[in-house]
Amino acid sequence: MGLFKNGGINMRDGNSRGGFRSFGPREMHKATCSECGNECEVPFKPTEGKPVFCKECYMKKKRF
Repeated sequence: MGLFKNGGINMRDGNSRGGFRSFGPREMHKATCSECGNECEVPFKPTEGKPVFCKECYMKKKRF
């Protein structure tokens, strides 16, 4: 059986449900943090009118 489980899906490739999937390098977009005003990069295209947080401010908000 080896590498193949769950109906023949190769588990090492991560092609199973709930398994690891690699999408390759993420495109980063420049943004200004809504909390501290510092310039940062985020892995999504910021939408006008929605807040964007730098890593530090995001972690502070996440704790509470």
